[in-house]
Amino acid sequence: MDQCLFCSIVAGTVPCKEVYSDDEVLAFRDINPQAPVHILVIPKRHLGSLVDLTDDDQAVMGRLITVASRLAADLGVADKGYRCVVNCGDDGGQAVHHVHLHLLAGRQMTWPPG
Repeated sequence: MDQCLFCSIVAGTVPCKEVYSDDEVLAFRDINPQAPVHILVIPKRHLGSLVDLTDDDQAVMGRLITVASRLAADLGVADKGYRCVVNCGDDGGQAVHHVHLHLLAGRQMTWPPG
């Protein structure tokens, strides 16, 4: 995926403020934060959107959630609460077409979200 921003971040050709990395997942600070804590958690292999997922992707999607949960605890925001968001498609607000989970915390979240 030569044109995917997040694939370029995974490859190291575009810098990021990394907060976590393992064999499957990378987490980094959002460059346009919408909350005091705004971390993006992405699979290292390209998945375009939730629409593209298959049964084979269950483990990596679960990994995104468990990494976000661990980061919330590590960052001291788990007890007060946080929001995890995965946008899907243009109308769903997905700006980068590589699956990613937003971990948002550090302020009161409103409902509906937008």
